[in-house]
Amino acid sequence: MSSEMVDFAVDGTAAPGYLAVPASGSGAGVLVLQEWWGLVPQIKGVCDRLAAAGFTALAPDLYHGEMAEHTEMDKAGELMTNLPADRAARDMSGAVTFLLEHDACTSAKVGVVGFCMGGMLALRIAAIEGGRIGVAAPFYGAPLGDDSLDWSNLSATVAGHFAENDDFFGPEPVKALEAQLKALGKAVDFRVHPGTGHGFTNEENPLGSYDPATTEAAWTRTLTLLATL
Repeated sequence: MSSEMVDFAVDGTAAPGYLAVPASGSGAGVLVLQEWWGLVPQIKGVCDRLAAAGFTALAPDLYHGEMAEHTEMDKAGELMTNLPADRAARDMSGAVTFLLEHDACTSAKVGVVGFCMGGMLALRIAAIEGGRIGVAAPFYGAPLGDDSLDWSNLSATVAGHFAENDDFFGPEPVKALEAQLKALGKAVDFRVHPGTGHGFTNEENPLGSYDPATTEAAWTRTLTLLATL
C-alpha cells in the first residue's frame, strides 16, 4: 500500500486529508472520519488497515491541522464543540467528490466509517449526500436529538457499533434513533456490544475501554459491509 497527505477542493478552497491506497493501486472508496482527537496517527492507521484490505481510504482533517493528545480531553472537547458544522459538511462532501473522481477509486459510491464524533458525522454525511454514500459504519457516535437533520435522502445501508456503557452516546437513545430510521424505511442496524465502553475499538486505549475481541468482530462486520460497494 501507499499513503500520503493530500489536499482536495472544497468550494474554491482546499482542505487536507490522509489518503491510503492498496498495493493493487485501486479499490472501492472509503471515507474515514476522525474521533474528537483529530487526524491523529491512530486514524491514519485505520486508513492503512483499510488499504491493506483492498480499499482506497481518505480521512479528511476536519480540524485543519489541530489535534489533541489523549491527556487533553478538555482540548478535544473544545475542538469538537468549535468545529463549524457547515465547514465539516463541506469538507466531507469535498472528500467524497475527491474519492469518487480519484483514479484509485473503483466504486460508484463511497463507504463511510467514523468513530465517536466521526460516527455521528458518518450518519450526517450519509443523510446529506444521499446516493453518493453506499454504506455507513458509525462506531459509538450518532446525531442524537438532532431534529434538524433531514433523513429523507439517506439511502446507504447502515451497520453501526455502539457500547453498552457509554456516557456520550448511550444505548437507549441510540436504539430510539434506530427505530426512528427503520420506521422511515431505512436499512439500519445498530448493534450494542455488551460489556463495552465508549472507544472500544481504539487500540491506543485512551479511555481504558479497548476491547480486542469486540473490535475484531466489529471490524470483520464492517469489512463485509464495505465489500458490498
